[in-house]
Amino acid sequence: MKKGIHPEYRPVVFRDSSADFAIVTRSTVETSRTVEWEDGNTYPLVELDISSASHPFYTGRQRIVDTGGRVQRFENRRRARRQNG
Repeated sequence: MKKGIHPEYRPVVFRDSSADFAIVTRSTVETSRTVEWEDGNTYPLVELDISSASHPFYTGRQRIVDTGGRVQRFENRRRARRQNG
């Protein structure tokens, strides 16, 4: 491998806040956030919207994860159509 052209491969914490789940694994992902882990070390942090702890395929439960207000806009349109039609 050529020196100096590859990103740093280091431990990173991936956290799914909707399922209260976090895991430390190695990655090259860039992030400015950090978190102190259970072992006392500080690691880069990546926040996830969905992980295996919250995905319906793995949990068997349907769950609505709305990070952009899309569900609310859909409900508003549906409500308006019912009133007008």
